Amino acid sequence: MDTMKLHGIFPPIATPFDHQGELYLAKVRYNVEKWNKTQLAGYVVCGSTGESVMLTCEEKTRLWAAVREAAASEKLLIAGTGMESVRETVQLCNVAAGLGYQAAMVRTPHYYKNLINNGPAQALYYRAVADQSRIPLIIYNWPQVTGVDIPARTVVELAEHPNIIAVKESSGNIEKTMQMIREAPEGFQVLVGSAPTLWACLKVGAVGAILAFANAAPYACISIWEAVRTREDEAGLELQQRFAPAAVAVTTKHGIPGLKHAMDLNGYYGGPPRLPLLPVGPEARREIEEAFREVQG
Repeated sequence: MDTMKLHGIFPPIATPFDHQGELYLAKVRYNVEKWNKTQLAGYVVCGSTGESVMLTCEEKTRLWAAVREAAASEKLLIAGTGMESVRETVQLCNVAAGLGYQAAMVRTPHYYKNLINNGPAQALYYRAVADQSRIPLIIYNWPQVTGVDIPARTVVELAEHPNIIAVKESSGNIEKTMQMIREAPEGFQVLVGSAPTLWACLKVGAVGAILAFANAAPYACISIWEAVRTREDEAGLELQQRFAPAAVAVTTKHGIPGLKHAMDLNGYYGGPPRLPLLPVGPEARREIEEAFREVQG
């Protein structure tokens, strides 16, 4: 069976809420229809950027269905399904499969850190999920938030599983990214999850990227991807440097509330985050507006 190609730029889409904190499905459609006009490769629905930890399982199902309905037919659909237990993760993978999603992005379990922050425990979790999931898995590693960093060696071992096709590495660790690209079996795909290292990771062999920044600035991310593809090194590096302040402002610095403000600025619907997250204040808004002048130009 041919492995599906995860080449290109995917936004882990932000979840629109109204001012009562309810899902705002009309705005889901609005955003997706705008992104459909770009060269984005597809959409990740219910990732960390989508505030997935704030959503009920029923809300996730409604979101998956709404995006499925609005997405252009050529866009690849990936569902964020990672939960702490194997049982619930499998359940969500198979719900997403039933709705037509082509892959599941599964973050490292992390709640019981003292028991689970090691290669063998992570490997057991992913193998058990992959054995029962009706769609292939993408391992999702974001140690800055989870406090768990799945070892490169474990990812390389898991890459042998026929139903584990990729890793989204959001640590920004280029050495680790290179090790996985070098040592994983042919066909296993490494995706970058950190916009400030996009250019560097694509240059060493990452096949694509899942980037929060792409919600607000899809063309910026796609232009870097295209520069790598067409070997325009100087242009790609220049673009990466130009967009870096905006990417940092809406990821590591101001997070989801900052990203949602940037989406509002750029003609998408960001809206409020879900409590206990709060919208960004006036000073952060000014900083984001300043950083995004480069992107809009």
